[in-house]
Formats: sequence, structure tokens, C-alpha cells
Amino acid sequence: MNWDDKISSRVRTVPPSGIRKFFDIVNQMEDAISLGVGEPDFVTPWNIREASIYSIEKGMTYYTSNWGLLELREAISRYLSGRFQIEYNPKDEIFVTVGASEGIDLALRTIIEPGDEVLIPDPSYVSYMPCVTFAGGKAVPIKCSAEHGFKLMPDKLKDSITHRTKALILPYPNNPTGGIMNREELEAIAQVLNGTDIIVISDEIYAELTYEGKHVSFASIPGMKERTIVINGFSKAFAMTGWRMGYVAGNKDVIKTMLKIHQYTMLCAPIMGQVAALEALRSGFEDDFATVRNMVDEYNHRRRIMLKGFRDMGLECFEPLGAFYVFPSIKETGMESEEFCERLLKEQKVAVVPGTAFGPSGEGFVRCSYAYSVENINVALDRIGDFVSKYI
Repeated sequence: MNWDDKISSRVRTVPPSGIRKFFDIVNQMEDAISLGVGEPDFVTPWNIREASIYSIEKGMTYYTSNWGLLELREAISRYLSGRFQIEYNPKDEIFVTVGASEGIDLALRTIIEPGDEVLIPDPSYVSYMPCVTFAGGKAVPIKCSAEHGFKLMPDKLKDSITHRTKALILPYPNNPTGGIMNREELEAIAQVLNGTDIIVISDEIYAELTYEGKHVSFASIPGMKERTIVINGFSKAFAMTGWRMGYVAGNKDVIKTMLKIHQYTMLCAPIMGQVAALEALRSGFEDDFATVRNMVDEYNHRRRIMLKGFRDMGLECFEPLGAFYVFPSIKETGMESEEFCERLLKEQKVAVVPGTAFGPSGEGFVRCSYAYSVENINVALDRIGDFVSKYI
């Protein structure tokens, strides 16, 4: 049997993740340092782990409602209200997903008809464009530049809207650039959307990792809540990547429809993870999210080290104000992103991710995560500096 003829062309044409390619190689190299994967190097706090362990000891190994534990949804509702001033009914406007990634997939599959266009700031997270394709839509990148802080500019958005435009993915704080958008800038985006029926999928997984001011949810902008599906989760802020705990919040009609896909594919998020997520929020409220703040303070320290390191070696580097990535330009070396990353890994045993993994506008840049120890960051910067010095 020729399996090439049997596999969906829609899936076959989507390339593998550009992040995982280098991650898999570096795992097989001795003395290699990876700055490639966006995963906190902190262990999930003990009280969160303990809550999950205790739930297993109590025999909590069963299905929950497709919606997730009501107690957890109530905690998520309080969190969204207290931290970002957006109000959602935990009974029918919030449900728990298997990571924020499932939420993005569900949102797109729920709203997309074949041929619908989805606008995506470029560069952005590697999954957006493939998920649009899998849903039968057409991904339309909107070029964002370092000159404008990798923000989505209102004029660029307006020029990209057609009669086929169904949705806009709004990914701030941004992976891979670390760019953020403040209230005034989001209000300018809202002005463009007024008078349209465009749905906004607001991916706010890095909401807590903001180093200047406070994160503003797009759903909190007047008139935007009704059109917005908020995606968030526990992976980044609470160092819970492996738990795969996320959630979506939005209009009850679209949430109910998203839940239909969820119940036929995932059924529910694992109960042990839901108990852990509940403890993360419960303890967070008790100490005013001090544990999260401590992690963010450490990330901020590493951010400054890495930013200075790249600038000192002669590379232009936009200052990231969110997430845990820097996105330096490597254009001065004369190499394209893919070549730079392959040669750096081969010659200096340091893995970074080519900017093109995040869209065509990422050419000439590489993504480096600072969710690693200061020791590893300093060694990696020394090696990258040695490599770069040969070419600039």
C-alpha cells in the first residue's frame, strides 16, 4: 500500500515543527546547550504537586464533567476577574482544556468554514498556521517588525481584511518575539474591528510574564468581549507544562459548541491535573501570586543578561517585554536563519530556533529562550559570541 496516496493532502503539506527539529538534534549531542524550548526550568511548586498526589491517594482517578471541575472553573472565573477585569460565568462561559493548545485548535475548528481566512501576526507561535490549515481555513500572515516592537499595527490589520476574513489570532505577549501590546494599542485594534463580524482568538498564555506594566486582556476592551475567545492556561505562569492544563472563556454559545468537539475527542482534562490547577489558583490568591512573581523576577534578570549579551556581540536585538524569549537579528552575519542555527549547533553546540519557524517575517532572526539557568545562558552567550565574531 502506498500511504502517500492515503494521507490527507491538507496534513501532508504542513511541515513539522521548526522548534522540535533542533530540540531532537541537541538531545543527542554531548555537552550541547539548548536555548530552544519554551519551557520553564522551574519545577512545579510543591504544594501544587502535593495536591495532585493527594487526589490520587484519595482515589480521584475518574472522569470529570466535560466542562471540568466546577470548583476549578469558579477559581478561573475569579482569577480572570481579579487579574484582568473580565467577567465570565463559570457554569457556561468557561471550560477546562488539555493545555491552551487544545483551546486554540477547538476555537478554530468551531468557527472555520472551508476557505475562511484567519489573520495571524507574523512572526507568531508555530501552531497557529497549521491549526488553521487543519480546520480547512486559510492562514493570512500580517507582517510585524522590530521597528514597531513586533506589535500588530492597525493599518496593517485593516489592509489585510477581506470579505473572507473570519477571525484574527491575537497572540500577546508574543512567542517568539516577546512583544506586548498595551491598552491604547489594543484599543486601536478594536477600532479597526468595530463594524465587522471578525472573531478574535486571544492567546494570553504568557499574560503573567509581562515585565513592563500589567497585561491587558483584549476581552476587557469596551465592546470586544462578545467577539473574543480567551485562551489561557497554567503551563507558563505556574511552571506546569507537562500537566497540560488550559482553559477557554467566551460567549456561552461558542463555548457550548467548542465543548461538543472536546467531548468527542478529549472528553475531559485529567482530574489529577485539574486538582493541581485548582491548588495553583487557590494558593495564588492566598499569597497574592508571590510564587509567580518570584519566577517572573528571575526571568526578568535572565532577560536583561541575554539582551545585553546579544547587543554586546554586535547583534541588533529588540527588547522583549513579555514571555521568556529574545529575538535577535542575525542579518549582520550574512546568513539566513536556518543556516545560522544549523552552523551554530554544529560548530558551538548551541541550539536556537530559526525565526522562519514562526512565519516568513522571522527570516533574519533567531529565537532564544531564557527559561534556562543563568549559568547555561552565560555559557551559551559565550559560544554564540565566538561564533558570531567570525562573521561580523
